[in-house]
Amino acid sequence: MFEKLMAMAVLPAADLDRAKKWWHDVLGRDPVWSEDEGEIAFYDIGGTVVLVYRTDYAGTAQNTALNLMTDDLDRDMTALRTHGVVFHDYDLPGVTTVDGVADTGEERTAWFSDSEGNIIALGEVSPQMRELAMKLRSSSAGTG
Repeated sequence: MFEKLMAMAVLPAADLDRAKKWWHDVLGRDPVWSEDEGEIAFYDIGGTVVLVYRTDYAGTAQNTALNLMTDDLDRDMTALRTHGVVFHDYDLPGVTTVDGVADTGEERTAWFSDSEGNIIALGEVSPQMRELAMKLRSSSAGTG
């Protein structure tokens, strides 16, 4: 069962053209495939497929919709800020940010929203967690 199963991230967009422009201008990504009717677009981020689709319910979730891992949070936050990204600040039980960054000592994470209001996390994880994520990814692809 599920031998040929695949998974992908899914993000809603109220305006797919606006979302495509944001993905291009901010994340430097163009669709690897998009539907002619303009209702869906697929992106590749670090080997993970992300489906962005048109729906009127975009931006209604108040939780993290996509998690990106980086090896240099400061570098990537600076780059995103040059494209107009504003990072969220939180003061919640267990999560407090300073200048957009939550620092647990082993991990640092920042959150921002895309053009459609979806919340994206950008995290610099410990070397051990990054290694585990790479092993899990290669194992799930059948190469590890």
